[in-house]
Amino acid sequence: MNKENIKKVVLAYSGGLDTSIIIPWLKENYNNCEVVAVSGNVGQADELEGLEEKALKTGASKLYVLDLTEEYVDEYIIPTMKAGAVYEEYLLGTSHARPCIAKGLVEIVLAEGADAICHGCTGKGNDQVRFELAIKHFAPTMPIIAPWREWDIKSREEEIEYAEAHNVPLKINRETNYSKDKNLWHLSHEGLDLEDTGNEPQYEKPGFLEMGVSPLQAPDTPTYVELDFEAGVPVALDGKKMTAKEIILALNELGGKNGIGLLDIVENRLVGMKCRGVYETPGGAILYKAHSVLESICLDKMTLHEKQKLSITFAELRHRTVS
Repeated sequence: MNKENIKKVVLAYSGGLDTSIIIPWLKENYNNCEVVAVSGNVGQADELEGLEEKALKTGASKLYVLDLTEEYVDEYIIPTMKAGAVYEEYLLGTSHARPCIAKGLVEIVLAEGADAICHGCTGKGNDQVRFELAIKHFAPTMPIIAPWREWDIKSREEEIEYAEAHNVPLKINRETNYSKDKNLWHLSHEGLDLEDTGNEPQYEKPGFLEMGVSPLQAPDTPTYVELDFEAGVPVALDGKKMTAKEIILALNELGGKNGIGLLDIVENRLVGMKCRGVYETPGGAILYKAHSVLESICLDKMTLHEKQKLSITFAELRHRTVS
């Protein structure tokens, strides 16, 4: 890649720590290039508030917010749920969001006539592979800038120092600096005290959980829900016709109140490393369970057993972002 030819870069922008400092870093290291920020809305809700103002103040020329929620649910979440795909107990909340976002990014790259596309994925994680495979599928010749594989910054602590030095506004501090990913399906937590596998997740600490409460704080009385499926797709909740997206959002609220869908695992990453993650997937946990119970009624023994084998393969492919 010849940096002299990079005049306009489209950045996958979340407004989090990584992508916030990437804007000034790109301008410093790529000839004061124009940075077009793009945020794929996959249901991260309040994280989108104030995003445009922040992106512009940090140096971006504009911000696109793409509403990908319906596409994300109908083309990624539901097919994965129907397949019963579970990767090491993980319901793939980050995995199947990435190709959906990358597809939207490429559309903006082509519309803007940009010279390169940039992402904030680290060099040790899964997402760099997911983003780049998807980008190469939709735009095979597009140069990709991955700052974590170029810059001298080595930790999130150093990122915060860079942000402070460049007057980049942050919503986090050194005590709450978990690495998080949020969408309408889940919320993941990594880093800080979770790096020590001997530490229990701080489920009871105010502010740690965002989609619900811990089982200790959940009510002692049961909540009953009724789900209707057509061809494996959820179509109604408690007798009310709803879209799959509406059902997931409603189940998130119900499940969250009841402490459903918490997972604490050490995951085998695509790149060969292990990483501990704490996941909140309240609606997804309910939906997976309901669909599994439905299959136990509808599928014959051989079909069910064969599907259980194939589900593992499907989950591994989805985890790598083979869509």
